[in-house]
Amino acid sequence: MCTPSDSAVLHAIFNPNAPFGDICEDKDNDIPEDKNLGCRFPPEVLEEALRLELSGVKAAESGDVKTAVQNFSEAISLLPDCPSAYNNRAQALRLQGDVTGALQDLDHAVELSKGIGIAGRQALVQRGLILRLKGKDQAAREDFQKAAQLGSDFARQQLVLLNPYAALCNRMLRDMVQKLQEPDMPES
Repeated sequence: MCTPSDSAVLHAIFNPNAPFGDICEDKDNDIPEDKNLGCRFPPEVLEEALRLELSGVKAAESGDVKTAVQNFSEAISLLPDCPSAYNNRAQALRLQGDVTGALQDLDHAVELSKGIGIAGRQALVQRGLILRLKGKDQAAREDFQKAAQLGSDFARQQLVLLNPYAALCNRMLRDMVQKLQEPDMPES
């Protein structure tokens, strides 16, 4: 499961110039698919898998990405049909430079979640970001559109950034505001 802290870490990694914690996807209560997570898995196995995921997140936050990958992999071995551990491992793999492995995990997370719920939304956003970094803007746009439909404000922001007309309008607006703030001084 991706907590608000996880979302903030993801945002800080992919957007190092933005303020930390700038995105808050607080629409999880509107997504019923993830509320029944405990009903789909034995409670004791679910508890252990979530403990491993939390340990993995803490390891990643402290810079021990290798341990994070190991913890997420153990969680996956306990609950191979639970998409959240694939999301988390994908992030850790990307931090290790294994973009191919990260994309494979994200594809699997999208498949398991059927592209819905919190895990589906997070996988789509992460995959969209990687695809965008690889210059695959159309595929990234498709993932961001799906994530935006699931309530991701961050995905909506990315869609605006991918829109060439919006970028042109933003640039023109920025230039106009700058001219208003710094009017030409008459020469004496």
